[in-house]
Amino acid sequence: MLTPVLLSGGAGTRLWPLSRELYPKQLLPLVDNETMLQVTARRADGLDAAPPLVVCNEEHRFLVAEQLRVIGHPPQRILLEPVGRNTAPAIALAALAATAEGGDPLLLVLPADHAMRNVAAFQAAVNVAARAAQDGALVTFGVVPDKPETGYGYIRRGEALPGESAGAHRIAAFVEKPDAARAAQFVASGEYLWNSGMFLFRASRYLAELQRHAPDILDACRNALNGAKRDLDFTRLDEAAFRACRSESIDYAVMEKTDAAAVVPLDAGWSDVGSWASLHAALPADAAGNVTRGDVVLENCANSYVYAGSRLVAAIGLKDHVVVETKDAVLVAPRDQVQDVKTLVNRIRASGRQEHLLHREVHRPWGSYDSIDAGDRFQVKRLSVKPGASMSLQLHHHRAEHWIVVSGTARITRNDEVFLLEENQSTYIPIGAKHRIENPGKIPLHMIEVQSGAYLGEDDIVRFEDVYGR
Repeated sequence: MLTPVLLSGGAGTRLWPLSRELYPKQLLPLVDNETMLQVTARRADGLDAAPPLVVCNEEHRFLVAEQLRVIGHPPQRILLEPVGRNTAPAIALAALAATAEGGDPLLLVLPADHAMRNVAAFQAAVNVAARAAQDGALVTFGVVPDKPETGYGYIRRGEALPGESAGAHRIAAFVEKPDAARAAQFVASGEYLWNSGMFLFRASRYLAELQRHAPDILDACRNALNGAKRDLDFTRLDEAAFRACRSESIDYAVMEKTDAAAVVPLDAGWSDVGSWASLHAALPADAAGNVTRGDVVLENCANSYVYAGSRLVAAIGLKDHVVVETKDAVLVAPRDQVQDVKTLVNRIRASGRQEHLLHREVHRPWGSYDSIDAGDRFQVKRLSVKPGASMSLQLHHHRAEHWIVVSGTARITRNDEVFLLEENQSTYIPIGAKHRIENPGKIPLHMIEVQSGAYLGEDDIVRFEDVYGR
């Protein structure tokens, strides 16, 4: 039986302003109606697979858990990284967790931010890789290139493996991202594949090779997991132990050094959706080559990607451009310069702004809030509370709050009072009062919150009780 390992780390800054550090691309519905994490989890449907193991950033834990719960794919374990340390440690954590109780499954390692048009072809390649992994190989999937691409590393395949491992090949060489001329030569030769970053191997086999080639990483991960604590559905690693681990990719730590590396060719319409240009290429376009999402009107435009998140976006005469509109930011860029989006995000971060971190609408385990207006000493938010959910019991030192119920029923705690508010009813929370909002109903609760005071920052909060362990 396979155990999918979903790697859901990373910030996806090249897809800003849709992707933010605290709401990255794997948690967004970029290619399908479901998020990339959800689509990745479903990719194992039909295989003989156990519930997935997930490795993710601690800040994303509630979003990851909720998205998998919604599609009926609850993970067997969610391992929380306090800091990012690249793929070799992340996969080591999953392998250690998978073998902790005496098991030794085949691990199907899948980054949660890849797109795949042909799932049947992917699953056929997985079955080939599983046979090779049963024979002791550490298998990666090499994407059959359809064009010279300078943004990916390449794998040169060697001789075919015999017997039960037929369909897999030894790896002759890993090649760094080439220039355009070398990329064209690679594609013309038919010997080279794109390095996809997906893997399949037995858990114990990976740990043995990591012990051989990068024992310090294995020791640090083992210490981090041995000192871990369970928190609701999550496993919190020992932070000091994991911070001591060096950051390294599985390619550098193991795959380029082991003599057991193998590759299975994959021709399944794969994309790592690593830029706006690659997202454009991964989606169906109209006759003029345009891809649009949301409320978009185009006139005389060609080969452009236009995304409208919250309002009408109209464009005239665009050629080979990307336009992305969200509630708090707009990106406009020539398609051949979208690789510089990461530089732009770094400038936003360095300036002390917040648009690289969060969207205007912020998701919380209890629901979400959207800051719809703000000014000197006031802020207006739209709150949405899930059925059965509850905010923490809290107080603020610098602001008062006015709450109006738009729809649903709210159970309000204000100091020693507990009372219900129905649609069109309101209440007032003075500065320093302990308070909480709960949704006791079976439909979402929608409210308007008006904050007023000398300081309105999200860090003006003292929590007394919180079911989410924050």
